[in-house]
Amino acid sequence: MDAKNSAGGELAAPTDQSVAAIDIGSNSFHLIVAKLDHGQLSIIDRLRETVRLASGIDEHKRLTRDAMDRALECLNRFGQRLRGIPQGKVRAAGTNTLRLARNAAVFVAEAEDALGHPIDVIGGREEARLIYLGVAHGLAAGDERRLVLDIGGGSTELIAGTGFTTTHRESLHVGCVTLSNAYFHDGRIKKKKLLAAEIEAELAVQPVVALFRGTGWEQAIGCSGTVRAVRDLVQAQGWCKHGITRSALGKLREALIAAEHSDALEALGVSADRRPIFPGGVAVLGALFELLDIDRLSVSDQAMREGLLYDLVGRIRHTDVRTHTVQTLAKRWTVDSVHAGRVRTTALGLLAELAASWDLAAEDYLDRLAWAAELHEIGLSIAHGQYHKHGAYVVTNADMAGFSRREQAILAALIRGHRRKFPSAEIEALPRRLVESSKRLCVLLRLAVLLHRGRSDAAPPEVHLEVTGNTLEVSFPPGWLETHPLTMADLELEARYLSAADFEISFL
Repeated sequence: MDAKNSAGGELAAPTDQSVAAIDIGSNSFHLIVAKLDHGQLSIIDRLRETVRLASGIDEHKRLTRDAMDRALECLNRFGQRLRGIPQGKVRAAGTNTLRLARNAAVFVAEAEDALGHPIDVIGGREEARLIYLGVAHGLAAGDERRLVLDIGGGSTELIAGTGFTTTHRESLHVGCVTLSNAYFHDGRIKKKKLLAAEIEAELAVQPVVALFRGTGWEQAIGCSGTVRAVRDLVQAQGWCKHGITRSALGKLREALIAAEHSDALEALGVSADRRPIFPGGVAVLGALFELLDIDRLSVSDQAMREGLLYDLVGRIRHTDVRTHTVQTLAKRWTVDSVHAGRVRTTALGLLAELAASWDLAAEDYLDRLAWAAELHEIGLSIAHGQYHKHGAYVVTNADMAGFSRREQAILAALIRGHRRKFPSAEIEALPRRLVESSKRLCVLLRLAVLLHRGRSDAAPPEVHLEVTGNTLEVSFPPGWLETHPLTMADLELEARYLSAADFEISFL
């Protein structure tokens, strides 16, 4: 398959390297490894294991130890396959179950150790974007309006778009595992239970029906294990020749009722690991056909894992959707782009001086600091008072394409901490490996903001930084501080703020 950027253009810079993506789903975990060669992605390996993570959520919305251990064993095996692929060339994402689990952070920390790579927990709409990206890359180029649906273990994603661009993205809290656990946990399939499951699925879908019908979609496409399993079954039974039709789905529904038990689905060709969750998946699919008025559903063999790969390639090739997201957010909230640009330039200049001393040379750190500088005043559109807190709230809760929840949390902490009290509590709440780097990035952003307090077009003074651990020495041009007493007062106040966060700063 061809590697393309988010706008559908070729990514043709020559290189040879392996990249990989891991989809940590609510039902199955998928690993896909590809070779990136002169802009072309060639799949070289796929692994899939049924883990049923969603079945391991207890009544307190916590992952059980047994479910976590199953998942860790799988990720340990995946990690073995990934040995030799460097950091930054692997993208792993957790979906609905990790969004819901109250102890997800505990699991993710253990899972990252097992896998050997960072794991992002992504929001529902970000999951939908990645699903669409994967499906779109597997289709012939065209400008038809598409409806893409993905039935996962704990959620169902609906996406409308054209080409490689989405127009609507929604994630619904209904999936094949959760619905099967609720209505078919004992394996028995009764007409009354199937109807109840379908009604629950319809209730989940109903709020977005008008939205997606209004897109005027011309082609409906399904992906995921449930959709592929239904397609394989109805075509093997001769109920339809291409994709899934409404009439074929009706015959499948009757066959489920006639089977009476999930074990009997073996006769229909349903795999052993799919049988316990198959009735719930069919109920969700039936609700989608009915409410969205689908007559025929085409089926894509590409899904979120391929979307993760293409998104990763975009980051490697410097066509990162996150940069566009930050620019769009800044424009929507009328951020003063000229002033933000000044702060960004100064902050990155300070980072360049300390990147080696503070172990901040990786490109991720440059991106985080740049994005935080561009959005640091986003809260001003709400109110001037406490605007740094307003800005952090917006970034924490915004639908930011390309960003994981963790990335948004880091960005929000930097924005929260660009002025006034240092946000030690917010930064300490991040995963341990991200705390020290985030504190140091926050210090650099604070200094850059302080140096531009006057909002003048004039260049700030040329300063130099020396650090030893968390002790900073900031050198100004001779006599500059004496002629800028307001800046000196700000710096003295800043020294007190940073002292409370265990940073010592002096000015020469």
